[in-house]
Amino acid sequence: MKVLSIIPPLVQVNTPYPSTTFITGFLRSRGINAEQRDLGLELVLRLFSPPGLARVRETVSALEQKSDRIEFFLESFDDYQKTVDPAIRFLQAKDPALAHRIAARTLLPEGPRFQSVDAVDLQWAFGSMGVQDQAKHLASLYIDDLTDVVTEGVDSYFFLSRYGEKLAASQAKFDALYDEIKKENPAALLTGLLKEMTQETLDQVQPDVLLLTVPFPGCVLGALKIANSAREWAASKNRSLKIAMGGGYVNTELRQLKDARLFEFVDAITLDDGERPLECLLEFWSGKRERDSLLRTFLLSEKSKALIEYCNSPDEHDIPQLQTGLPTTDGLRIHDYLSMVEMLNPMHRYWSDLYWNKLMLAHGCYWHQCSFCDVSLDYIKRYEISPVKLTVERMKKLSDETGSSGFHFVDEAAPPAVLKELSRELIEQKLSFSWWGNIRFEKTFSAELTERMSDAGCVAVSGGLEVASDRLLKMMKKGVTVEQVARVTKNFRDSNVLVHAYLMYGVPTETVQETIDSLERVRQLFEAGCLTSAFWHRFSATAHSPVGLSPDDYGIKILRDKNIEFAENDLEFVDPTGVDHDGLGKGLRKAVYNFMLGIGLDQDVRGWFEFSVPRTDVDPNFVRKALKVR
Repeated sequence: MKVLSIIPPLVQVNTPYPSTTFITGFLRSRGINAEQRDLGLELVLRLFSPPGLARVRETVSALEQKSDRIEFFLESFDDYQKTVDPAIRFLQAKDPALAHRIAARTLLPEGPRFQSVDAVDLQWAFGSMGVQDQAKHLASLYIDDLTDVVTEGVDSYFFLSRYGEKLAASQAKFDALYDEIKKENPAALLTGLLKEMTQETLDQVQPDVLLLTVPFPGCVLGALKIANSAREWAASKNRSLKIAMGGGYVNTELRQLKDARLFEFVDAITLDDGERPLECLLEFWSGKRERDSLLRTFLLSEKSKALIEYCNSPDEHDIPQLQTGLPTTDGLRIHDYLSMVEMLNPMHRYWSDLYWNKLMLAHGCYWHQCSFCDVSLDYIKRYEISPVKLTVERMKKLSDETGSSGFHFVDEAAPPAVLKELSRELIEQKLSFSWWGNIRFEKTFSAELTERMSDAGCVAVSGGLEVASDRLLKMMKKGVTVEQVARVTKNFRDSNVLVHAYLMYGVPTETVQETIDSLERVRQLFEAGCLTSAFWHRFSATAHSPVGLSPDDYGIKILRDKNIEFAENDLEFVDPTGVDHDGLGKGLRKAVYNFMLGIGLDQDVRGWFEFSVPRTDVDPNFVRKALKVR
């Protein structure tokens, strides 16, 4: 039996999503012939090529109404077509000498995305000698311009890091997504490209089983279009091809799945960790296992094709981290990913720039108490540490395989004790890796520990400050205080580690006063040099979080759809405070963006809002006082 795992469009273009690397490595450790491909990257590279742009021009030329953006693309088409290959090569780090021409702004056509480029901002961000980085930023804007043309004139669902997200995210009904896939429009550019890539890949690999990993809503449309094309391929070859789907989106949003039409595209859906469910499923498809001994698997009912059966044997259990094998990137075009610098934010580059090998230090979250988090689900609640020596072996193997010494630990929150041991092991083995990941800003991160982490290669951390209000942090069971966050983040910054803070507004019962006070505390954290960057996210009540499961405990009313047939995650809710959180959001984001540039740190935070807000009640020396007691 031959198994092919596919990453569908679209997640990232700078590095592969890690699910297939883990699954492929695991299957091979079990003696199964396993391959993997990233069709998200393949789609971007085919689209942004001279032949791809010619097909884009053909599509947008036929539009009756053309925006200024599309008119500019058509007028500058010859320039775009001759520069797209060089720009892609440069972003793949294959032609660094192009940096000088790109930075001089004499090579690439400059569409609407360049209107916001300011020479002062470029000088601030890259200095007088940062030619490579400046060119990378400009080349990224060039790709963004082309992406905007595709989105506006070819397929409104297409974005560089997601595809058809709104069709899949928290959609109680499958109708819109189903209708989009079933559209009889073979001439549609993206559908045609996906079909070409899928069938070429299947011709090359000749699999018996196709696995589709769907980590986010922005991957579902692409995954199902691939599955649809795979069905056509199998029928044309008169051969059997089983298709299974799993991943983060499935685990969080499809747990109440009732619409059997999804099984027109796939044969099985697995929940939570994929290793053992897949192993059982492959045995079932090989005739070596019965249906009732499968683990966390949806299948069509044997009695009725209109019903779904959930098979979950109590005798089966997940595979310990020690036995899941070593991940592998074999089969992925690791040297063809694009390093993008779209925002002038040093920390943002860790998400979009450079190739990062991805690993986990532990399964689940060691804290698993936050009220806004999906703590009821397996990927959070089942905590299991990977032995540090095994993690280091995985790091060495992936580094040798990819030629990259950079690692992103994708844990929900990397455990401090594990980070301490990992740092010791890396230092003792004299390994020069660079790494970063998400943490909780807890007091365990002393100045001594952060210095050791820095010496061992830690270059950045991100963590949740959330609402920057002790009352709300306590209600959310975050387990930290703002003063504690100030001390921990300063320890990291003093150790030359970049620090990004996730911020949250619109939390249940949050008042306008608390929002303004939170912004003031954030201002002081930037002013004191505790934070490198931050971003405000709108609070979302999710179906599997304590807030979603017990809304009365948090003073809100959930407007739950009682007829869930497909997906459910983000929940509409009524907050009795009646605060216009969306109106506040614009000012919050504007303020933090400027704080990152060092602007407005000595100003009254009320000035960032277009309407009257209350004066802050926070002590103007709040953070300074907190840092004195370190």
